[in-house]
Amino acid sequence: MRYKVLLTAGAERDLEAIHDYIAEYDSPSAADRVLDRLVKVVEMLATVPQRGSHPRELLALGIHEYRQVMFKPWRVVYRVMGRQVYVFLIVDGRRDLHGLLSQRLLGA
Repeated sequence: MRYKVLLTAGAERDLEAIHDYIAEYDSPSAADRVLDRLVKVVEMLATVPQRGSHPRELLALGIHEYRQVMFKPWRVVYRVMGRQVYVFLIVDGRRDLHGLLSQRLLGA
């Protein structure tokens, strides 16, 4: 059983920003490799979206609808709705995500 995986505009911008940053501060080939791996992580959600853990920042707020998978240090935050998986956020997991998650997911 496959799910349809959709990237929000914010997640697409995240991928572009990650690629641009790595290309500038490391190399374009390294940026391409990271982008390819992140895309594969996202594509894997089509078959097993429930495998991800719940982001602790959201659990602390009592929110259980979102999940995350990691490709260290990157976190892919998503939500399963019916037969679709919506990817909301792709970000460096070393960052303090409370404010970013609140802004992007909760509209705060």
